[in-house]
Amino acid sequence: MIYKIFWILRALLLKPFFKKLSFPSYLGKPIFLMGIDKISLGKRVRIYPNSRMEVHGKNSEIIIEDNVGIGQNLHIISGGGERLIIGTGTIIAPNVFINNMDNDYQEIGISILDQKEIVKKTHIGKNCFIGYGTVIQAGTILGEQCIVGAGAVVKGSFDDFSVIVGNPAKAIKRYNTYKKEWIKVK
Repeated sequence: MIYKIFWILRALLLKPFFKKLSFPSYLGKPIFLMGIDKISLGKRVRIYPNSRMEVHGKNSEIIIEDNVGIGQNLHIISGGGERLIIGTGTIIAPNVFINNMDNDYQEIGISILDQKEIVKKTHIGKNCFIGYGTVIQAGTILGEQCIVGAGAVVKGSFDDFSVIVGNPAKAIKRYNTYKKEWIKVK
């Protein structure tokens, strides 16, 4: 538990460099932060060690809202002038990758890195759970309180209260607010 005191102190030392960092939040060591001045962390954001956050380009941002727990080895990339948002109350298990940009591959004979970037809005809603080893691809919009199973490769839009699994990921259940029960998706 004493290590968390050092993580809080690290956050306080780095606070002036962030776009926003609210207390009490903490950052595990080691952590890699590129474009730290374009990263906003709300209150009670808990980031475990070996995380990597990269912000590329003008007007791009990573916004992590209040009370978010992030397991070790998270990798987030935001670019192309878009904001990548992780909603309040979300829990992210270890070894998760989230981004809002891809590289085109259409031109044969040219390295993928030299082809144009494709940037798409990526947003994780409030109170979501992202399972171990998940990949959240550019253009993913998760509604409120979505559950993403371990190892899922997620792309596309998903309604509130969805259970999402697989590669490629698909919704297998949704919560029916009228019946107050989880119902399988056909």
